[in-house]
Amino acid sequence: MVFETTALEEKARALLFERGVTIKDIAELVFFLQKDYIDKLTMDMCTHSVNRVLTKREVHNAIITGIQLDKLAEQKLLDSPLQEILEEDEGLYGVDEIMALSIVNVYGSIGFTNYGYIDKVKPGILKKLNSHDGKSVHTFLDDLVGAIAASAASRLAHEDPETLDDLIN
Repeated sequence: MVFETTALEEKARALLFERGVTIKDIAELVFFLQKDYIDKLTMDMCTHSVNRVLTKREVHNAIITGIQLDKLAEQKLLDSPLQEILEEDEGLYGVDEIMALSIVNVYGSIGFTNYGYIDKVKPGILKKLNSHDGKSVHTFLDDLVGAIAASAASRLAHEDPETLDDLIN
């Protein structure tokens, strides 16, 4: 059975919202990444780019899968040692980053550098998601959100200058 792309996108967006992540949160990360490189960059441009990234099926699949694993870990429904690895967001696990890279891979090599940078400095919503508050597990979510932002920033970086001018004006 193949699911309709629109249904997957709606589910992915609903899961992000359910987990406390808004499009504005992600757009702020895009702005953080691109403000020094695009004159007259606006939040509207960043939001538009995030929304375009969120239309991709690879992105839907990664969001749905990663958030489901985070939720199962919160409910303590995973077998050991995976349960503890996800609860602790163990640094050497790496599968969360690999899933995030499946999103970034759609947008070229600049996406990889954007992702690596934003994953390291964890600005904005990423800092909150990575806080390890003892209740919420966001092992996958923080990396997925960072990948969406890195991809949206890459879209803007690769945008034709004339088209970008149309977005600015």
